[in-house]
Amino acid sequence: MILVTGATGNVGRELVRQLDETGAPFRILIRDPARAASLPERAERVVADLNDPATLPPAFAGVDRLFLLTPGIGLDHTRHAVAAAQSAGVRHIVHLSSFNVLGDPMPAMGRWHHEREQAIRASGVPATFLRPGGFMTNAFDWLPTIRQAGYVLDPVGPGRYAPIDPADIAAVAALALSEDGHAGQEYVVTGEELFTIAEQVKILAAAAGRDLAIREVATAEEAVASRFPNGAPPALAEAIIEGFHLMRADTAGFRTDTVERLLQRKPRTFAAWCARNADAFRTTGYGGERG
Repeated sequence: MILVTGATGNVGRELVRQLDETGAPFRILIRDPARAASLPERAERVVADLNDPATLPPAFAGVDRLFLLTPGIGLDHTRHAVAAAQSAGVRHIVHLSSFNVLGDPMPAMGRWHHEREQAIRASGVPATFLRPGGFMTNAFDWLPTIRQAGYVLDPVGPGRYAPIDPADIAAVAALALSEDGHAGQEYVVTGEELFTIAEQVKILAAAAGRDLAIREVATAEEAVASRFPNGAPPALAEAIIEGFHLMRADTAGFRTDTVERLLQRKPRTFAAWCARNADAFRTTGYGGERG
């Protein structure tokens, strides 16, 4: 039995869909049943909270493989999940970490993920660590300014990175959960194409059939807003600003062949992601041109 945490998020939803297609037995841990209403009916649902250890035993009962995605900044969710996994006799954890752990020196975002990885290693449960780069779905963070005024805030200028479709992260996770030989591995997963924000916006604008402008951020507050439109806690805001500074400096970009090597196919493209999600970017609230 596979247990999936974070099943209502960008990666978790894709993983649940892919596990459903394979017919593998799996269960999802959810806090809010309403958010899981659109997930496959075959998925066994257990209401629990990684922040409340007392709720976890029913979710972990009979589980031998765990997909672990823990939200926020602290270690508590990870520690609670690991303890429940140990008690239940889980034999393999596939953990969603971040490529930021590779930084030298390691940025704050990387340190938080590194601490989680260390907590899992200390448990003695065999684990696979997935370390993705930036998600293609981060483009949804641009929606507020796109809908209000038809522009995207750009905090990284000439910096390049290779965004990855969460569906590809999920595919690698599904592989690691269903096959032997992945325990002890650290998979850094990125897309194949290197972009600036401006280049991504151009592709998105073509898919949505509308003009989109680029506006470089003028303040640290705007930089945070470009990633978290509704604001972020101070520690997270500082980490975001640090991360954007590092991205701006990386004008060559970083990518891996992990997806192709493991899945025997090329990673999904950003243009294909934009085509699938174009409708979300066509609605405008500022009186501009509609696609």
